[in-house]
Amino acid sequence: MRISTIQAFNTSVRGIQDNYSAAMRTQEQISSGKRLLSPADDPVASVRLLQLDQEASKLSQYKDNLTAATNSLTQQEAVLNSVNNILQRVREIALSAGNGALDAGGRQALAQELAEREDELYGLLNSQNARGEYLFGGFKSDARPFERQADGSYRYQGDEGQRSIQIGSSRMVAINDNGKELFVDVPNASRLEMAASSREGYIAQAGVVDEAALYPGAGFRVTIHREATDPSLPEDAETNPVIDKYSISNADGSPVLDDNGDPVPDYTDADGNPLRLALEPNADGNYDISYAGMTVTLSGDLAADDHFTVGHREKQGVLDTVRQLRQVLENPGEADIDGQRLAVALSFSLQNIDNAIGQVDGVRTSLGARLNVIESTQLENDEATLINTQVQSGLKDLDYAEALSRLSMQSIVLQAAQQSFVKTSNLSLFNFLR
Repeated sequence: MRISTIQAFNTSVRGIQDNYSAAMRTQEQISSGKRLLSPADDPVASVRLLQLDQEASKLSQYKDNLTAATNSLTQQEAVLNSVNNILQRVREIALSAGNGALDAGGRQALAQELAEREDELYGLLNSQNARGEYLFGGFKSDARPFERQADGSYRYQGDEGQRSIQIGSSRMVAINDNGKELFVDVPNASRLEMAASSREGYIAQAGVVDEAALYPGAGFRVTIHREATDPSLPEDAETNPVIDKYSISNADGSPVLDDNGDPVPDYTDADGNPLRLALEPNADGNYDISYAGMTVTLSGDLAADDHFTVGHREKQGVLDTVRQLRQVLENPGEADIDGQRLAVALSFSLQNIDNAIGQVDGVRTSLGARLNVIESTQLENDEATLINTQVQSGLKDLDYAEALSRLSMQSIVLQAAQQSFVKTSNLSLFNFLR
């Protein structure tokens, strides 16, 4: 077989180049610390590394989400702790106000503190986080959730949503609680909303007696009248004396109507006006009036044109409960009547405050459970991140001992190729002719 000079040269040079490239590649691996310099080095490992990089990005995002969720829930927990402390103090004030030895000045002092506590509670319910988002607005985190109305009452302007954030591949956690569920939908002890326009009369008791007949509208009004037993005849102390009567109308004073829009005969006269009925005292000297599934007991010295409004209200916001208690303490009446009114108001207020405290405690328990979930998920994510890092390291990081040994071998092979080329390049037939 003939081997030409050019063929021998090309073969030797190609061998030197290949050995040099291998040695240089090993040196590049050693300098970078990476086993894979391009996907061609190990296609299967390269694909796996891409998958692991994507998983690492997700784990990093989950870590950020866990931090954000922890901060939000921790801040909400601190706010609810403050709310609970205020409600406990309001409860203490309500108990102190029931002290029979307390005079009007003492109650005024308690009312002043209640006003301060009310403002403080109002501020807490409109708390914001570090990003300026309102904690208790539901999804509407950019608007103040609670607003004070012109009459001093409060209105919730948020929604009933609950924002959640993903903290794991298949795990979400709620990072807020809406104010309606937490502070507005608090069970009302009396289940009714009452208002009195009377100097010496008041509502001593009220309650729901017939669930099926509950009045579906805005409520009803009881108006007190003083007139002759038979208004069509002249008054006479013996034959036609002046007696107390009452009439029932809608809260705005209009006649009550049935489901068909017709006047109710038992409470409306032939002319469509509220019918006046005799007011009979019970065994205690009070007056029981029932309408649309609700019963109210009127007490005190009733006078003509006194008004008592009653409406069905299963829920009452905690701010309105504190406001109503404050107003009772701010407006003292005659000693005996005021004491009776106060006893009724305090009874309902204490129950409503206890209901609010229970509601807040329930959410605080839920917050603790969510923080526990976050903590356990954080541990899981940390472990997953560590495993991911280890697997990536095994696929792409260089084994320095093996690489250095390989580089030494490649250097020897390269030197041998170079020396072999030097010797073979001097071989020629002309050398044998001399």
